[in-house]
Amino acid sequence: MGFSFLPNGQAAKRNFVDDFESPDFYQIDDLLTDEHKLIRSSIRDFVKKEITPFIEGWAEKNHFPYEIVKKFGEIGAFGPTVSEEYGGGGLDYTSYGLIMQEIERGDSGMRSTASVQGSLVMYPIYAYGSEEQKKKYLPKLASGEMLGCFGLTEPNHGSNPGGMETHLKDMGDHYLLNGAKMWISNSPKADVAVVWAKNEEGRIKGVIVERGMEGFTTPETHGKWSLRASCTGELVFSDVKIPKENILPNKDGLGAPLGCLDKARYGIAWGVIGAAMDCYESARKYASERIQFGKPIGSFQLVQKKLAEMLTEITKAQLVNWRLGKLMDEGKATTAQISLAKRNNVALALDVAREARQIHGGMGITGEYPMMRHMMNLESVVTYEGTHDIHLLILGHEITGIPAFS
Repeated sequence: MGFSFLPNGQAAKRNFVDDFESPDFYQIDDLLTDEHKLIRSSIRDFVKKEITPFIEGWAEKNHFPYEIVKKFGEIGAFGPTVSEEYGGGGLDYTSYGLIMQEIERGDSGMRSTASVQGSLVMYPIYAYGSEEQKKKYLPKLASGEMLGCFGLTEPNHGSNPGGMETHLKDMGDHYLLNGAKMWISNSPKADVAVVWAKNEEGRIKGVIVERGMEGFTTPETHGKWSLRASCTGELVFSDVKIPKENILPNKDGLGAPLGCLDKARYGIAWGVIGAAMDCYESARKYASERIQFGKPIGSFQLVQKKLAEMLTEITKAQLVNWRLGKLMDEGKATTAQISLAKRNNVALALDVAREARQIHGGMGITGEYPMMRHMMNLESVVTYEGTHDIHLLILGHEITGIPAFS
């Protein structure tokens, strides 16, 4: 597939040049501030240097480059909306979205690593935690000194998190935590986990679990054909002693983890457009270079149709994201609005990846081009943080006022 291997074991494409520039058919850059564009430019440069030359090799080898964690911390990719007081960037949600877009243009697994850290680990500590918890964990998470994960999904409870079986028992001076979580991004390497469990009254509580606590293990999930450059695993708790100061004190109930998922889904809505853009740009360039029947395939009507439809859908999603970012900054964005963006944008990104693969013909299935990797990654993204159908039902509830599930 045209890879060479560097002394540190990283695989790099031979003669690889990442000259990506994102499409902007409706001049959406005019809606961005100079700061937004500077942030996007710096993250894009980082991705071109640290991710895209190596990502096909990492994916082929099913390798998570742990060194990327510290690098993400250095560029401010972790918790960009968290206050600077706790090591975050103090940025707005459009900035956060642009960061996720650029990282996922490199790879969905890389974006998962960053968005889990920011939206699902740092956010609940920042929003629901005590001052002591914020000072203890957030600066180290922001810098990449610590890696975190989020434990909600269980073997028997995916789309129905309220049915969770993981539970806490009050032992007087501490709690005992028992249960298991699965499909957890970052878990095999995580230093800290924000875990959701039911207390003896059946109330859902957030718990900070640290690596090294007796009875806490994080088995890795093997055999993935998706998100191969990120690490995924389980969280297993067997009579884990949890200090009472490790309980998130300022919010409980199912609304607490769902509030975190809103932030993660927002980041996904932006991120997947980065993957779609990467596929579109690859197809556009290939169509101008590949000669068949004596002329570039871009001259044929059906290829032009595919490219026109890709650009149209990407442009629509860019506008949705920009407006949703404004609503997030104003504190007006609803769960249903975020669900619409997540559901729509992941689906169109998958469509773009598939159509771009078609334009590349047989070459599209190789690691010389990014479509198959993006496509496999997006098959996970369309499922996690709420499946495609669950988001449809969230919207259906919003439209009719009648819940299709309890």
